[in-house]
Amino acid sequence: MENLKDVLVVISGIPRSGTSLLMQMLQAGGVEILSDQKRKPDQNNPKGYLELEAVKRLSEDNSCLKGQTGKAVKVISYLLKYLPKNQKYKIIFINRNMKEILKSQQKMLGEIEENYPKTLIKAFHKELHNIKQWAEKQLNIQILNLHYKDVIKKPAEQIDRIIKFLNISLDKQEMIAVIDPSLYRTKLV
Repeated sequence: MENLKDVLVVISGIPRSGTSLLMQMLQAGGVEILSDQKRKPDQNNPKGYLELEAVKRLSEDNSCLKGQTGKAVKVISYLLKYLPKNQKYKIIFINRNMKEILKSQQKMLGEIEENYPKTLIKAFHKELHNIKQWAEKQLNIQILNLHYKDVIKKPAEQIDRIIKFLNISLDKQEMIAVIDPSLYRTKLV
Protein backbone atom coordinates (compact mmCIF):
# COMPACT_ATOMS: atom_id res chain seq x y z
CA MET A 1 0.00 0.00 0.00
CA GLU A 2 1.37 3.38 -1.01
CA ASN A 3 1.40 5.08 2.41
CA LEU A 4 2.74 2.03 4.20
CA LYS A 5 5.62 1.39 1.82
CA ASP A 6 8.23 2.38 4.43
CA VAL A 7 6.37 1.12 7.50
CA LEU A 8 5.60 -2.23 9.10
CA VAL A 9 2.22 -2.30 10.85
CA VAL A 10 2.42 -4.23 14.11
CA ILE A 11 -0.65 -5.51 15.92
CA SER A 12 0.19 -5.97 19.58
CA GLY A 13 -1.23 -6.62 23.03
CA ILE A 14 -1.15 -9.26 25.71
CA PRO A 15 -2.13 -12.71 24.41
CA ARG A 16 -5.94 -13.08 24.29
CA SER A 17 -6.52 -9.33 24.13
CA GLY A 18 -7.92 -9.27 20.56
CA THR A 19 -4.82 -9.24 18.35
CA SER A 20 -6.16 -11.95 16.04
CA LEU A 21 -9.36 -9.99 15.46
CA LEU A 22 -7.37 -6.90 14.47
CA MET A 23 -5.26 -8.97 12.07
CA GLN A 24 -8.43 -10.41 10.50
CA MET A 25 -9.87 -6.91 10.18
CA LEU A 26 -6.75 -5.50 8.50
CA GLN A 27 -6.61 -8.43 6.10
CA ALA A 28 -10.29 -7.97 5.20
CA GLY A 29 -9.68 -4.26 4.75
CA GLY A 30 -6.94 -4.84 2.21
CA VAL A 31 -3.64 -4.91 4.14
CA GLU A 32 -1.23 -7.72 3.29
CA ILE A 33 -0.39 -9.69 6.42
CA LEU A 34 2.65 -11.70 7.42
CA SER A 35 1.36 -15.12 8.46
CA ASP A 36 2.58 -18.62 7.79
CA GLN A 37 -0.76 -20.25 8.80
CA LYS A 38 1.12 -22.80 10.97
CA ARG A 39 -1.21 -22.17 13.90
CA LYS A 40 -4.60 -23.34 12.71
CA PRO A 41 -8.00 -22.03 13.80
CA ASP A 42 -9.42 -23.83 16.83
CA GLN A 43 -12.31 -23.56 19.29
CA ASN A 44 -10.58 -20.67 21.08
CA ASN A 45 -10.04 -18.74 17.88
CA PRO A 46 -12.30 -20.15 15.15
CA LYS A 47 -11.37 -17.49 12.57
CA GLY A 48 -7.64 -18.11 12.94
CA TYR A 49 -4.63 -16.61 14.67
CA LEU A 50 -2.82 -15.13 11.63
CA GLU A 51 0.61 -15.48 13.23
CA LEU A 52 4.12 -15.73 11.88
CA GLU A 53 5.84 -18.50 13.86
CA ALA A 54 9.29 -16.89 13.57
CA VAL A 55 8.05 -13.84 15.53
CA LYS A 56 7.97 -15.97 18.68
CA ARG A 57 11.79 -16.05 18.52
CA LEU A 58 12.35 -12.30 18.01
CA SER A 59 14.49 -12.09 21.15
CA GLU A 60 17.03 -14.46 19.53
CA ASP A 61 16.55 -13.62 15.84
CA ASN A 62 14.53 -10.76 14.42
CA SER A 63 15.59 -11.24 10.80
CA CYS A 64 12.07 -12.39 9.82
CA LEU A 65 10.92 -8.76 10.09
CA LYS A 66 13.93 -6.99 8.61
CA GLY A 67 12.94 -5.10 5.50
CA GLN A 68 9.29 -6.06 5.84
CA THR A 69 7.17 -3.00 5.05
CA GLY A 70 3.72 -2.30 3.70
CA LYS A 71 2.33 -5.29 5.62
CA ALA A 72 0.96 -6.14 9.05
CA VAL A 73 2.28 -8.64 11.58
CA LYS A 74 1.22 -9.73 15.05
CA VAL A 75 3.79 -9.33 17.85
CA ILE A 76 2.83 -9.85 21.50
CA SER A 77 3.60 -6.91 23.75
CA TYR A 78 6.53 -8.55 25.52
CA LEU A 79 8.43 -9.00 22.23
CA LEU A 80 8.03 -5.45 20.90
CA LYS A 81 11.42 -4.37 22.25
CA TYR A 82 13.07 -6.90 19.92
CA LEU A 83 11.73 -5.35 16.69
CA PRO A 84 14.57 -4.56 14.25
CA LYS A 85 15.82 -1.08 15.13
CA ASN A 86 16.42 0.40 11.67
CA GLN A 87 12.88 0.59 10.32
CA LYS A 88 9.62 2.39 11.03
CA TYR A 89 6.59 0.92 12.77
CA LYS A 90 2.97 1.83 13.28
CA ILE A 91 1.79 -0.21 16.25
CA ILE A 92 -1.90 -0.77 16.85
CA PHE A 93 -2.08 -1.82 20.47
CA ILE A 94 -5.23 -3.59 21.61
CA ASN A 95 -6.15 -3.22 25.27
CA ARG A 96 -8.65 -5.34 27.14
CA ASN A 97 -9.84 -5.71 30.70
CA MET A 98 -7.10 -7.70 32.45
CA LYS A 99 -9.55 -10.05 34.18
CA GLU A 100 -11.11 -10.88 30.80
CA ILE A 101 -7.65 -11.60 29.38
CA LEU A 102 -6.76 -13.89 32.29
CA LYS A 103 -10.12 -15.65 32.13
CA SER A 104 -9.67 -16.21 28.39
CA GLN A 105 -6.12 -17.49 28.87
CA GLN A 106 -7.24 -19.88 31.59
CA LYS A 107 -10.20 -21.06 29.52
CA MET A 108 -7.80 -21.81 26.67
CA LEU A 109 -5.64 -23.86 29.06
CA GLY A 110 -8.69 -25.58 30.61
CA GLU A 111 -8.05 -24.07 34.06
CA ILE A 112 -10.93 -21.79 34.96
CA GLU A 113 -10.67 -19.94 38.25
CA GLU A 114 -12.92 -17.17 39.45
CA ASN A 115 -10.29 -15.37 41.52
CA TYR A 116 -7.15 -14.13 39.83
CA PRO A 117 -4.03 -13.54 41.87
CA LYS A 118 -3.57 -9.81 42.38
CA THR A 119 0.17 -10.28 41.84
CA LEU A 120 -0.46 -11.68 38.34
CA ILE A 121 -2.79 -8.82 37.42
CA LYS A 122 -0.26 -6.34 38.80
CA ALA A 123 2.57 -7.99 36.82
CA PHE A 124 0.60 -7.77 33.55
CA HIS A 125 -0.27 -4.12 34.20
CA LYS A 126 3.38 -3.37 34.94
CA GLU A 127 4.49 -5.10 31.71
CA LEU A 128 1.96 -3.09 29.70
CA HIS A 129 3.02 0.16 31.33
CA ASN A 130 6.72 -0.53 30.77
CA ILE A 131 6.38 -1.59 27.13
CA LYS A 132 4.15 1.36 26.25
CA GLN A 133 6.53 3.75 27.99
CA TRP A 134 9.44 2.20 26.06
CA ALA A 135 7.58 2.41 22.73
CA GLU A 136 6.65 6.07 23.21
CA LYS A 137 10.37 6.92 23.51
CA GLN A 138 11.26 5.22 20.21
CA LEU A 139 11.57 7.69 17.36
CA ASN A 140 10.74 5.00 14.78
CA ILE A 141 7.45 3.97 16.41
CA GLN A 142 3.95 5.47 16.37
CA ILE A 143 1.23 3.91 18.52
CA LEU A 144 -2.55 3.79 18.31
CA ASN A 145 -4.28 2.40 21.41
CA LEU A 146 -7.63 0.69 20.94
CA HIS A 147 -9.83 -1.11 23.43
CA TYR A 148 -11.27 -4.51 22.55
CA LYS A 149 -14.75 -3.69 23.88
CA ASP A 150 -14.88 -0.54 21.70
CA VAL A 151 -13.87 -2.52 18.60
CA ILE A 152 -16.77 -4.92 19.23
CA LYS A 153 -19.37 -2.33 20.24
CA LYS A 154 -18.35 0.66 18.07
CA PRO A 155 -16.51 -0.87 15.12
CA ALA A 156 -17.09 1.93 12.58
CA GLU A 157 -15.62 4.53 14.93
CA GLN A 158 -12.60 2.36 15.74
CA ILE A 159 -12.00 1.51 12.07
CA ASP A 160 -12.04 5.23 11.29
CA ARG A 161 -9.31 5.66 13.90
CA ILE A 162 -7.28 2.86 12.28
CA ILE A 163 -7.68 4.36 8.80
CA LYS A 164 -6.63 7.80 10.02
CA PHE A 165 -3.64 6.35 11.93
CA LEU A 166 -2.40 4.28 8.98
CA ASN A 167 -3.26 7.05 6.52
CA ILE A 168 -4.53 4.58 3.93
CA SER A 169 -7.89 3.66 2.50
CA LEU A 170 -9.32 0.37 3.71
CA ASP A 171 -12.55 -1.48 2.97
CA LYS A 172 -14.45 -0.45 6.08
CA GLN A 173 -17.49 -2.64 5.38
CA GLU A 174 -15.35 -5.76 4.96
CA MET A 175 -13.56 -4.94 8.21
CA ILE A 176 -16.85 -4.58 10.05
CA ALA A 177 -18.10 -7.86 8.54
CA VAL A 178 -15.20 -9.74 10.16
CA ILE A 179 -16.31 -8.73 13.66
CA ASP A 180 -18.49 -11.40 15.25
CA PRO A 181 -19.78 -10.15 18.62
CA SER A 182 -20.78 -13.72 19.54
CA LEU A 183 -17.05 -14.52 19.79
CA TYR A 184 -16.76 -12.04 22.68
CA ARG A 185 -17.41 -14.95 25.00
CA THR A 186 -15.04 -14.20 27.84
CA LYS A 187 -16.32 -10.98 29.28
CA LEU A 188 -17.10 -9.63 32.68
CA VAL A 189 -20.77 -9.12 33.35
